[in-house]
Amino acid sequence: MSAVLDKPLATPQTATRPVKTNAFEPNWVRYTLIAVALLFLTLFLFVPLVAVFTEALKKGWDTYVASVLDPDAISAIKLTLIAAGIAVPLNLVFGVAAAWCIAKFDFKGKSILLTLIDLPFSVSPVIAGLIYVLLFGAQGWFGQWLMDHDIKILFAVPGIVLATVFITFPFVARELIPLMQQQGTEEEEAALVLGASGWQTFWRVTLPNIKWGLLYGVILCNARAMGEFGAVSVVSGHIRGETNTMPLQVEILYNEYNFTAAFAIASLLALLALVTLAVKSFIEWRLHLSMRADAGTPERPQ
Repeated sequence: MSAVLDKPLATPQTATRPVKTNAFEPNWVRYTLIAVALLFLTLFLFVPLVAVFTEALKKGWDTYVASVLDPDAISAIKLTLIAAGIAVPLNLVFGVAAAWCIAKFDFKGKSILLTLIDLPFSVSPVIAGLIYVLLFGAQGWFGQWLMDHDIKILFAVPGIVLATVFITFPFVARELIPLMQQQGTEEEEAALVLGASGWQTFWRVTLPNIKWGLLYGVILCNARAMGEFGAVSVVSGHIRGETNTMPLQVEILYNEYNFTAAFAIASLLALLALVTLAVKSFIEWRLHLSMRADAGTPERPQ
């Protein structure tokens, strides 16, 4: 009994310290797993990327530039930027509001709201596009009223924007909800006790704490908005030079056997994906540093 009492008690630091194991896999297992991972990345990532840029530049730089500067391609690029430029800010506002509401307050219907936010992840984009056809089409619920007032939703920019917003609205909210839940409400409550207003608390306390997570969600939302195909394909009407986004333009050019032009537009989307990946990695690193700083964990020397 005395021997047990003489043992030092575990402090919170030692009690929560991860236990290191000395179990190591044989070298051949590690090398095999690394080889399998590299082979997978080569076949499904590197080779397709190389193929896209190779085919795009197959007939020379002049042909590539001419394909990108084609009036239909320019129209598709502009429409893609317009759709993303409207959808991303809307989703940013919705994502912040939804995350604030879910993470900071308890209310009835909270689980229902979480389920609705995840809805675009579980519904096929084509089905999402058909929903708008049923609502705003000529035979849809609001179709006759829209025709009587000469308002065009389907086969026009508004329909493309609506479909893009629906497909992309979970991204910002889903990035912020766990981050804000982890941070808790102590800092906001302290700010309110010290006399800060709701807006002051948001701008000076909440927003600085979530800025990297917010930017991360915006980057993912923008990438999905520019690359969306299924829902936009249903509501666009494929009107060349008017309602074709970049993915739809790639499909049309490929179906017309204009492979060089198709891969030229596809290379722009591939460049967007690479830039998004680089920015995403940077934001993940900064978010990791921010979370470690909040937890008071010192950085390991690199």
